[in-house]
Amino acid sequence: MFDTHAHLNFKALQDEVEDIIARSKEAGVHTITVPGTDNKSSVRAVEIAQQNEGIYAAVGIHPHHVFEEIKRFGLTIDYIKRLSVIISLLTKAKVVAVGEVGLDRHIYKNTKYSNYQINEEFMMVQKEFFSRQIRLALEFQKSLIIHNRETEDEILEILEAKWDPFFTKRVVIHCCEPSRKILLFAIKKKVFIGIDGDITYNPIKQMFIKYVPPELLVLETDSPFLLPEPLRSEKKFPPGRALWAAPNTPANLPLIAQFVADIRGEKLEELVKQTTENARTLFSIS
Repeated sequence: MFDTHAHLNFKALQDEVEDIIARSKEAGVHTITVPGTDNKSSVRAVEIAQQNEGIYAAVGIHPHHVFEEIKRFGLTIDYIKRLSVIISLLTKAKVVAVGEVGLDRHIYKNTKYSNYQINEEFMMVQKEFFSRQIRLALEFQKSLIIHNRETEDEILEILEAKWDPFFTKRVVIHCCEPSRKILLFAIKKKVFIGIDGDITYNPIKQMFIKYVPPELLVLETDSPFLLPEPLRSEKKFPPGRALWAAPNTPANLPLIAQFVADIRGEKLEELVKQTTENARTLFSIS
């Protein structure tokens, strides 16, 4: 199996990376893409990929972390300089994508940034970072991992404007919101739809998944987040950990796969085969 989105580079998992990879392989998950969300986590993603067989990296600036750029530089941002680390990483071995990048209007209750707020200046800078990173993906011939949260119309507008034939079957909308507009765009452009552990407890996503064509479906855990059922209800995580930060790992991908197969009325073996082939196509991994 192929987990297309697992943050093994995040602090919550940093002391267990080797064990997590070993347990994931025991569970049948032999290939993992680790996305960056800022410079530091992107560097770490590349390190993990280069040190472990079957692990690949994506590098990029997540829209949430664009807030740090606003705090430091206001609107006078030297985008070329601020993306210089990401640009340097795109030439490294086992870097298969730009990501996780995109747009985000969600107000986070758990964030390291004080006075975090969404305003149009912040969104303007998010859009500029996103647009420039789309260009980098095209320039360096990398796939694209897209984060979208509560920005359906805006993100589709940018993708339409920046679209290039190169991106056909090289883009995934990570943890895809259950949106008819996004699904129609994905079908039209042959964009992959990422499905995570929240499918096991989100009834709207459970309806949505039935309409995703099998050739556009990929599976993710978004580790360490989005612990799937039944582990979520059983609270299978250490005392003191908030539910949103429950230590999900790629070893739980089979739970997601089984749930998706059941709800779509498909055989598990066929779903695993199809989603693994889709993931390899997405990241151009033979």
